[in-house]
Amino acid sequence: MPGTITQWTVGGMGMGAKTALLAFADGDLVPALRGATACDPAEAEDLVRRVHPESEVTRAEGDTLFERPYPPDGITYATVLAGAELLCDRRLVLDRPSKLPEHPRAAGAGRRIIMHGMHSMVDWVCFAVWEDGKLIRSLSLSTDGGIEENIGEPYDFELPLWAGQNPDPYRLPFHPLELGERALRALFGFVVEGRRDPGDIDAEAVSLHGFRVTDRTGRERAERVF
Repeated sequence: MPGTITQWTVGGMGMGAKTALLAFADGDLVPALRGATACDPAEAEDLVRRVHPESEVTRAEGDTLFERPYPPDGITYATVLAGAELLCDRRLVLDRPSKLPEHPRAAGAGRRIIMHGMHSMVDWVCFAVWEDGKLIRSLSLSTDGGIEENIGEPYDFELPLWAGQNPDPYRLPFHPLELGERALRALFGFVVEGRRDPGDIDAEAVSLHGFRVTDRTGRERAERVF
């Protein structure tokens, strides 16, 4: 059937499916991304500075959400939309999402906070959702490490995979990257690998401003996964 382990791995996901996303939204993030327009770079810079107040922030070349869901090391992409703010930032993706540091949690205070991380080199995925400061769901797992964190009730998009059964060598009843793509579509409205659905957002139409962020303390780099 579509989405089996073999198809997902051989089909290209094993070579380049990576994300490092954090969003703050007034509700469902997907409509905000669907209606995205270019934001003032000063607004995006202010967002980055609020999330990284101890770092040096300078402007860099921008890109799109389709091209940069996983930014180069030391680069943050950001946009401020009607009802939402979005960052692509490897510093903000953790093997235990519940440990999200104070500054990004404060930047998203009173809103829905959504994290999504995926890295095909190690078949790892995480995602998490906070509602008004309360962690509702957090999941982090990989084929080698198994389940690192599992907090809250599974979302509907997870249930078919948890009910499945896949053979060894995987320690899980599904391939993590398949779950990662389902979570990305459900929470952010698009996928990075696989066939695009008619209802997916156009990630190429979501413009991002780029920033070089230099961590003066070294703490953020030590805490992140990739």
